[in-house]
Amino acid sequence: MDLNSASTVVLQVLTQATSQDTAVLKPAEEQLKQWETQPGFYSVLLNIFTNHTLDVNVRWLAVLYFKNGIDRYWRRVAPHALSEEEKTTLRAGLITNFNEPVNQIATQISVLIAKVARVDCPRQWPELIPTLLESVKVQDDLRQHRALLTFYHVTKTLASKRLAADRKLFYDLASGIYSFACSLWNHHTDTFLRQVCTGDEAAATNSLERTLLSLKVLRKLTVHGFVEPHWNVEVMGFLHAVFERLKQFLECSRTIRAENVCRDRLEKTIILFTKVLLDFLDQHPFSFIPLIQKSLEFAVTYVFTEAGEGIVFERFIVQCMNLIKMIVKNYAYKPSKNIEDSSPETLEAHKIKTAFFTYPALMEICRRLVTHYFLLTKEELAMWEEDPEGFTVEETGGDSWKYSLRPCTEVLFIDIFHEYNQTLTPVLLEMVHNLQGSTNMEDTSAILIKDAVYNAVGLAAYELFDSVDFDQWFKNQLLAELQVSHNRYKPIRRRVIWLIGQWISVKFKSDLRPMLYEAIRNLLQDQDLVVRIETARTLNLYFFLNDYLPVDDFEFRSDQFLPFLESMFTLLFQLLQEVNQCDTKMHVLHVLSCVIERVNMQIRPYVGCLVQYLPLLWKQSEEHNMLRCAILTTLIHLVQGLGADSKNLYPFLLPIIQLSTDVSQPPHVYLLEDGLELWLVTLENSPCLTPELLRIFQNMSSLLELSSENLKNCFKIINAYIFLSSSEFLQTYAAGLCRSFCELLKDITTEGQVQVLKVVENVLKVNPVLGPQMFQPLLPSVLRGIIDGERYPVVMSTYLGIMGRVLLQNASFFSLLLSQVACELGQEMDQILGNMIEMWVDRMDNITQPERRKLSALALLSLLPSLNSVIQDKFCGIINISVEGLHDIMTEDPETGTYKDCMLMFHFEEPKVTEDEEPPTEQDKRKKLVSFR
Repeated sequence: MDLNSASTVVLQVLTQATSQDTAVLKPAEEQLKQWETQPGFYSVLLNIFTNHTLDVNVRWLAVLYFKNGIDRYWRRVAPHALSEEEKTTLRAGLITNFNEPVNQIATQISVLIAKVARVDCPRQWPELIPTLLESVKVQDDLRQHRALLTFYHVTKTLASKRLAADRKLFYDLASGIYSFACSLWNHHTDTFLRQVCTGDEAAATNSLERTLLSLKVLRKLTVHGFVEPHWNVEVMGFLHAVFERLKQFLECSRTIRAENVCRDRLEKTIILFTKVLLDFLDQHPFSFIPLIQKSLEFAVTYVFTEAGEGIVFERFIVQCMNLIKMIVKNYAYKPSKNIEDSSPETLEAHKIKTAFFTYPALMEICRRLVTHYFLLTKEELAMWEEDPEGFTVEETGGDSWKYSLRPCTEVLFIDIFHEYNQTLTPVLLEMVHNLQGSTNMEDTSAILIKDAVYNAVGLAAYELFDSVDFDQWFKNQLLAELQVSHNRYKPIRRRVIWLIGQWISVKFKSDLRPMLYEAIRNLLQDQDLVVRIETARTLNLYFFLNDYLPVDDFEFRSDQFLPFLESMFTLLFQLLQEVNQCDTKMHVLHVLSCVIERVNMQIRPYVGCLVQYLPLLWKQSEEHNMLRCAILTTLIHLVQGLGADSKNLYPFLLPIIQLSTDVSQPPHVYLLEDGLELWLVTLENSPCLTPELLRIFQNMSSLLELSSENLKNCFKIINAYIFLSSSEFLQTYAAGLCRSFCELLKDITTEGQVQVLKVVENVLKVNPVLGPQMFQPLLPSVLRGIIDGERYPVVMSTYLGIMGRVLLQNASFFSLLLSQVACELGQEMDQILGNMIEMWVDRMDNITQPERRKLSALALLSLLPSLNSVIQDKFCGIINISVEGLHDIMTEDPETGTYKDCMLMFHFEEPKVTEDEEPPTEQDKRKKLVSFR
C-alpha cells in the first residue's frame, strides 16, 4: 500500500466508518477489514492518528484498528504477519513524539506501545526504555505526562509476563531503572506537596497526576522486579518511605476540599500506597518482615485510635484492615507445632506479631470493631426505612457489598478472634454480660450497641462453642427479646433471629426446635419487612444445614414441624407476594421449596395459593432468568409433593418445560438443567401420557446432539416415557431415537454407551414384541460385541441383558438377527451361534445383578430343546451357568423348610411406606407392574 496515494483513501473510509448511518458504516467496515492484511496499512494508520489536525473520532478509530492489528499480525508466526521492515518503521514512529493532546487517544497509544513492547522489548526494541526515560525528564508538561503514561503501561505489561526468560529480562530492567524511578517519584511527590502548601491547586493537580503515574511504575517494579527484594537497599528504602508519604498525603486531605477535582486523585494515590504494601506482602511475605511492625502500628493507629478522625475515608480503612488481616492470617508467619521445623524468618515474624498483639491492643481492637465499626450507620438506618428490600440485599451481598466497610470489618473480626480467641473470648463475653436485662426503647445508642455485640457473638459462634451455653441463652433471654414488639426494637429482633441462624449448626438441641418454629412463625407476622425477610433467610439456612450436616447432629423431624406448616407456608407465600426485588423473591421462593420438599405429600392442602400465583410470577420474571430457575426448583418440589395430582398443573407446567428445554431458545442456557429435572419428575409422577406431554419430546433430538453433562438426565427422561406409555411413545419417536442413538454410539464414553443400551433394554422389557423391530439397527452391533468379547465388563453385561431378552421373548426375531450378522461377517449362522454361546458362558461372571444372571440362564436354557448340534455341544456350559444362577436366587423358606426363587412375585402388593420414607412415584408403581408381568 503506497503511503502517499493510500492515505487519502484510508482517511475517507475511516471517516465513513464513524458515520451513524449503517448504509455508510457497513461497507466502510468491510473495506477496512480487507485492508488489515495489506502491507503499509498500519503505517497509513500511524500517520492518521498522529495528525492532530484531523477529526478526533477518525483518529480514535485509527488507533483502535492499529491496536487490534498488533494483536493479530505483529508476531512473526501470525498469518499475514507484518514485515520486519514495516515494524521497524512503526516502532520508530510510535516514540518520535509524546505530544498527543487528547487524553483518551493518548491512553490508547500508550497501550498499543505496551503491546508492541510485550513482543519486541528489549531485543528488537532496545531504544524504547532509554527514549521513555529521557522523555519523562523534559520540561514540557504534555510531553512529560504522555511519556510517563507510556512508561507506566510498558512497565505494567512487561511485569505481567511469566516465562522464566521474560522474568529474567524484567529483573534486569528493574535493577537498571529502579533508582531513576524512585527519584522521579520523589521529585513529583515533593513538587505536589509544595504546591499544596502554597495553595496552587491547578499546578498541584498536574503534579499529583505525575505522582500517581510514577507510583504506579514503582509498584510494578517493586512487587515484580526482584527475586529477593529485602536485599535491595533502594527497594526497602522506598517501602519504608511509603509510610511517611502516606501520613503527608493524609494530612493534605485536611486542606483539600471534598468537591475539589484534586481530592479524588489524592484519595486514589493514598489507596495506591496501600496497594503497594498489600501486593508486596502477598508476593514477598518474608521480605515484608522488616515492615510488619511499622505496618501494624500505622494501620491500627489510623483505624482504631483518634489519630485517624477527620482524615481517613472508607476505602482507606478497608485497605488498612486488609493489611492487618493479611499479616494476622499469613501462613508464612505461623510457626509449626514443632518449633524446630519452623524457619528463622517465620519465628521472627511470629515474634513481632506476638509483641504487637498484646492483651490491651487486642482488647482495644475488638472493642473498637464491635462498638464503632459494627454499628448500623445513619445511612443504613435511613435505607432500612426508605428501601427495606434494598437494605436486605445490600446487607447480604449486593453489587457494592464486597467493596464496602461492613464485610471487611466482619472478616477482620473473625480472623483476629480465631487467631487470638483465648484472649478475646472473655472480652466479648463481658460485653454480652453488660447487656443483660431490659433495654430502654428511647436509647437508640444502647439498641445499636446490643445489635453490634450480638453480631459479634454470631460471627464468633464456632470459637465460642465451649464458652457459651446457647440453649440456655436462647430459652432465658433471646426468645424474650424476639417477643418485644416495639418498633424501635426491630434491629434486635432482626439480629437475634440472624444470631440463632448462626448458632443452629454449632449448638442447638433438637428439643428446642418447636420453640424456634413458633418464634419464626411469629416473626413472619412482624410489622417490619426487614425482620420478616431475615426470618425467612434463617429458615432457609436451617433447611440448608439439615441437608449438609450429619444426621446425628441435625435430623429434621417432620412431627415437630407439621403443627406450624399451614401458618408458616401461608405467611411465606404472603411475603413472596409482598417483596419486589428479584433477589428477595428468589430467597423466599427457595424457602417455600424447602418446606415443600421436607413435608412432601402433606403440603397438598396448602399449595393452592402458590399454584395460582406462580404463572403470574413466571410472566413477570421474563427478564430475570435466575428467578425463573428458582421457580423451576419450586415446581420440581411441588410436583413431587402433589404426585399424580400434579396433572392439574399441566396447562402451566408443560409450556415451561417446553421453553426451558428448547435449545433454540436463548433462556435454555440458564434454565436447561432445572428444566430437565422438572421434565423428569413430571413424567415420574404422571398418571398417564397426554398428547401435550408426548409433544414435548420433540426437544429431545437436539438435546442428544449437545452431548453435554445433561445427557444422563436425558436418558432418564427417555426411560420415563418408555415406562409411561411405551407403544404410543415408540410409534411416534422410535425411528428418530434410534438414529440419535446410532450417532451417539460413534463417539461416547463407556458410561454413556451403557446408558444408551439400558434404554434399549428397557424397551425390550416393556415391549418385547415391537421393541426389537423398532431398535433393529442397533441390535447387530450388540450381537457382534458379544461375539468379539467386549472388554468392558459393564458394557458386556448390558449386551448380554439385551440379547437375553431378545432370545427369551422373541425367538423368531433372534433368528433373523443371527442371519443378518452371519451375512455381514460372511460366516455360517451356526458358527455365529456357537461363538455367541461360548462367549456368553465364558463371560457370565461379568454379570453381577442376580436378575440379569437369571435372565441369561433362562435365555440359554431356552435353546436346549433345539436339535442343533452346536447347541448340544454347549450343553454342559449352559447347564453349569444355570446351576450357578439357581444358587444365586434360591433361598430357604423358614416356614416350610423348602427352597424357593427369591425373585418370583406371586401377587402384586403396594409397598408399605414408613413415615420417614418418600411414597412411591407413579413411575415406581409402573416399574413394579412391569416386573410383576
